Amino acid sequence: MPRRDIIEVRDLWYRYPEAKEWALKGINLTIKEGELVAIMGENGAGKTTLVKHFNGILKPHKGYVKVCGLDTKEHTVAELARYVGLVFQNPDHQIFASTVLEETMFALKNFGWDLERAEKRAKEILKEMGLLDYINTSPFSLSGGEKKRLTIASVLVYDPEILVLDEPTVGQDYGQKRRLAKIIERINSLGKTIIVVTHDVEFVAEYIDHVIVMSGGRIIAKGEVTRILCDENIMKRARLLSPQLGIVVKNLEDYIDFKGNFLRLPIFVENLKRWLENDENAKRI
Repeated sequence: MPRRDIIEVRDLWYRYPEAKEWALKGINLTIKEGELVAIMGENGAGKTTLVKHFNGILKPHKGYVKVCGLDTKEHTVAELARYVGLVFQNPDHQIFASTVLEETMFALKNFGWDLERAEKRAKEILKEMGLLDYINTSPFSLSGGEKKRLTIASVLVYDPEILVLDEPTVGQDYGQKRRLAKIIERINSLGKTIIVVTHDVEFVAEYIDHVIVMSGGRIIAKGEVTRILCDENIMKRARLLSPQLGIVVKNLEDYIDFKGNFLRLPIFVENLKRWLENDENAKRI
């Protein structure tokens, strides 16, 4: 069964007040229901400006954005928030409650949940995010990484159709990134649409299969991660570094016909093993 277009962007132009240059220039984009996609690019490329249009924080000057069939110009942020959960890059711009538990329960209480049900749901999410021991702690006393996970929990708790994570790996160590990746995978497996805005090339290479690259307020490339992140011209235009495995593959491409998402270490190893077992030249090494 074909998946519906859950986000539709057509000829989107946007300029901040007092700015001379357009922040977004003629963006055209369709994201399907259930997609997991990364949006990448240097600072100022327009990534955050674009995703702020998905829940109506910003409204197009030209063109339109539709989310779940709703024109964002015609609906408030509060209305769109039921469909789109946006986790900001800076957690301090999002937290405000006196305890971690209250912070996580806020949206549920706003949506009319009773306190007992809201508290149970909030504790489930906090446990998943490794924050259950901090339920009575002030959010402002948490570390940067813990604050980030709290803001993610406060959005995950109400189960929106679309989850937008702006730089979610900042301040997270390798183990926390793996935990985050598993949570993203679980949510995506339930049919939810997830958009990850990030500079973390290695995280995208390891966990995300499709990528959109922006530069100068435009989309300059989109497609499978192995094609985009291993394209030197695209990465140079976007001022991004290629993932480490991508560089290794580039050096071996004359010898090995890599298949699948070879930017994921297990698949890279499978390709390498196949070559070592079957190639006559490799056997002599």
